Amino acid sequence: MTRSEPVGALIRRWRERRGRSQLDVSLSAELSARHLSFVETGRANPSRGMIERLCDELDVPLRERNELYLAAGFAPMHAERAFTDLGAARAAVEAVLTGHEPNPALAVNVRWELLAANRAMEVFLHGVPAELRTPPVNVLRATMHPDGLAGRIRNLAQWRAHLLRRVRRQLARTAAEGLPELLRELESYPVPGQHGTGAGGTPAEDLVVPLRLSTEYGELALLYTTTMFGSPRDVTLDEISIETFFPADAASADLLRAMSAIPA
Repeated sequence: MTRSEPVGALIRRWRERRGRSQLDVSLSAELSARHLSFVETGRANPSRGMIERLCDELDVPLRERNELYLAAGFAPMHAERAFTDLGAARAAVEAVLTGHEPNPALAVNVRWELLAANRAMEVFLHGVPAELRTPPVNVLRATMHPDGLAGRIRNLAQWRAHLLRRVRRQLARTAAEGLPELLRELESYPVPGQHGTGAGGTPAEDLVVPLRLSTEYGELALLYTTTMFGSPRDVTLDEISIETFFPADAASADLLRAMSAIPA
């Protein structure tokens, strides 16, 4: 998205988004508060090095860093390749997904569009209408849409609240294009009742919120972790997260192992 705002306004917005004062940021980025003030008000132009230091300090995502460079009159610093062109990084993602079987795992971008998945993820998409499985598949839409997986999630109210909190935190951190619209869409879906959130729980529920999913083979209770690449230099890689699911109890572990032997 092309922005017409000056670089100083963008820097100020990211500083305020992080809840940081000019003095705090200037000390951490090794420049004077007066100079930072001049940059934010347009009275001084930041160098490329200063933009890089400020972006590091404010944890600005790489896509938005490129916007700052462009606004300051510099060429973008970070390339953006297609997922299929990420070479060793793509191979690493696929190795994680394959190595995680028989447990489900998938890779998504910042807008929750599916990039890759392992065979065990078929349990999530089985029975989802074709319109929700048309690429690019949005994982949250397929999960929370009334015609998607929502009808099979036993603790839907609990899981919905958890996912909405996560998207709101992600939006606050990244300001990613497309996330506000996705969040509004998810919030517009019917709010489920509270049934199914407490009965039949596992010990894991004392620690984290599991996903309790009914399948034609039985019920799964799943925990998940999120993995991201450290020190990415490519915009696409910066926005990839790998979601790996683990069984929350022995019954779910046995069921996942049994399902892995079922032909696709």
